[in-house]
Amino acid sequence: MGEDPLAENYDKKNKIIRSPLNGSRGPRFVVTEEDWLTHQTVLDDYLAPYEDIEGVDFASMKCQWSDPIIYRRLIEMMNKRMNRGDVPLNLNATTLVTHAYMYSHDKSEKDWVLDYLKVWSDRASANDGYMPDNVGLNGIVGEYNDGKWWGGYYGWRWPHGFTTIMEPLTNAAMNAVLLTGDYSYLDIPRQQFDKNWELRKSEGDRVLVPHRRFDSGWADFRDASPRHLIYLWTTSLDQQDLDRIAAIPRTEDWSEIIIPGKPGHNSLGYKHFIANTLSWFEYIQGRLPQFPKQILEANLELIDIHMNRMNSNSGDPKNWDTYDDATADVKVELDLTRVGYQVHAWQWFCPVYLEGLMQLTTGSPMHISHGGFQFANIRPFDGDKCRTGLPEDVSVLVDSISKESYSVHIANIGSQVRTLVLQAGGFGEHQFLAVEIDGKRSEINDKYLSITLEAHAQAKLVFTVRRFANDPTYETPWSKRSDWHPLITGRPLENFTNQ
Repeated sequence: MGEDPLAENYDKKNKIIRSPLNGSRGPRFVVTEEDWLTHQTVLDDYLAPYEDIEGVDFASMKCQWSDPIIYRRLIEMMNKRMNRGDVPLNLNATTLVTHAYMYSHDKSEKDWVLDYLKVWSDRASANDGYMPDNVGLNGIVGEYNDGKWWGGYYGWRWPHGFTTIMEPLTNAAMNAVLLTGDYSYLDIPRQQFDKNWELRKSEGDRVLVPHRRFDSGWADFRDASPRHLIYLWTTSLDQQDLDRIAAIPRTEDWSEIIIPGKPGHNSLGYKHFIANTLSWFEYIQGRLPQFPKQILEANLELIDIHMNRMNSNSGDPKNWDTYDDATADVKVELDLTRVGYQVHAWQWFCPVYLEGLMQLTTGSPMHISHGGFQFANIRPFDGDKCRTGLPEDVSVLVDSISKESYSVHIANIGSQVRTLVLQAGGFGEHQFLAVEIDGKRSEINDKYLSITLEAHAQAKLVFTVRRFANDPTYETPWSKRSDWHPLITGRPLENFTNQ
């Protein structure tokens, strides 16, 4: 936020984060060949970040980062054009500052999030609605890029293109709604989607939209995706977002339950194994009643696959440099001989997978994997142990959400009495107005509801809610801000010395 002299990441005057590469000791304007070494061979499979690299045919959509001469040129060009100044990807920093606000409730942190998002929104409005992807240290769009508004770090020309424009915009807008209850912030990512949609073209039953912007114009037309719109809808629960989703042709089976990491399920296509946003959406719309059973079965199957990998020779990192898919005792759909893929390999060897559990118990999709909060319409707590999560033997299923109400099924399958506490919103941002249980309505007007569940008891709860009625916070029924240390602190350094 521009207040730490040892970490001058933010320029208050120009309202920019001064580099895409920033941290506790400030921005990094200059990188070395060592810094990109882990991804060097992986990036051989991708297009060049610039169109004028000597020795690279940009039209081939490949760039030999592993060639030492080309690699040296790339690093020089990145330091000249890309490592100074702001990029939309930095909008994910609004999550960090919102996180701090929910701990401190320092108004300056809330104001920073809203101001920083507005600056980027203003840049898009000044650019015919298209979000520019690079701003120089003087606050000028295209300052180090020959005046072009495209071509920045993880911007329109990069492999992800439109996705890495929409993701941070969506995250920042959702954060702003969380902080203010003002749904108009969602118009910022909506505008970017709508501008992209205007460029669509039809091919048979498909509708294709551009994902990249080159010097020659819009390119890389792919099937339009509803995923970011689903996140906007889960925030707004508004018909206009459903209308945008409905306009997108279903070129894939939205009802399919994906098991990322299972052979044949294109694991690389699902970042951090968040794979079932579409099928959850179908369920919460009332079109896929079998989803709860199917997603839990799929999650258990994935955990079994991961445990089998972990216990195999392929799961031993000592064997990765010599991994051979043809002779491996357990195949991994990842080239483990390449360092750039090894750094992501934890996803293929993780015994914990929460997607279905989160979707079913909170009535929300999994977070946006880059920089997004894990939002929730309902958050369960164990009232007996005074901690987050489900009490032992207790199940919660959210099967319907709207602007005014949530439908929740609860059950105690055990032989002991349990106490379940439900919170309205992942951060207490919503308010329960009333609840109807077995036809009987009770007033609540609180963000918490405590329920005593007798052995083998079950019930259906229909809540009347007011969304984004409360200031978001990390407080729980048993932990208040007054109990906390005034600063968020890490673990003491001595924990990591003299070991």
